[in-house]
Formats: sequence, structure tokens, C-alpha cells
Amino acid sequence: MLQLDTTEFERLVVDELDLLPDDMVDGLDNIIFVVEDRPENGTLDTLGLYDGIALTERDQYGFGEMPDRIILYREPLLAACETLDELRDEVHITLVHEIAHFYGIDDDRLHELGWG
Repeated sequence: MLQLDTTEFERLVVDELDLLPDDMVDGLDNIIFVVEDRPENGTLDTLGLYDGIALTERDQYGFGEMPDRIILYREPLLAACETLDELRDEVHITLVHEIAHFYGIDDDRLHELGWG
């Protein structure tokens, strides 16, 4: 299993976020990106999670709303990768996957697009 401490992992996530296309990230409003070691259930099967209400399901989203969150789970991502390049690729895919959920793209459509 690849080893990266939290600070190194967060730096890698920020670097991958910076590489995403502008048209993908420009619409991200009131959302934060969070790194956690593992999901609450302790599994290594979940790499990321979108925690919020997709744009396609919002009636109103006003000032003062708590931000949506995209969570990347460090330990599952590290366990899934053997090299730093694999980790970068997996973080990239996970970010795109969770951002797609923010935009209202469901898992079925993500699978059709090859991102699920």
C-alpha cells in the first residue's frame, strides 16, 4: 500500500483540483473539498462522497446555506494504489465522479460515460 501522510495527500488533492478544466470547476458554488482518513463505517471500499443536494434537485439555495462537501477518503485511495501516478489518476477520477454528482449526474450516467 502506498504511504502518504495527510498533509502530502491534501497537497496532491489540491494539485489535481488545479488540473481540472475550468468549465468543470467554475460552476462549483458553496462547496468545500475535505480529506478524511476513512468513511464513518471504516470501509476501504469508498473512495469519495458528495454530501449535498445536486443542482438538478435544488428548489432554492440561498445565502447562509451550509456548503455542500466533496470528501476524499485518504486510506481507501492509498490502499487502491501502488504508485504515486496511480494515486494521482484515482484522485482525479474520484474528484470528477463526485463533482458530477454535484451537477446531478447519477451513477448510471457516470457508468455510461466511463467514470463510474
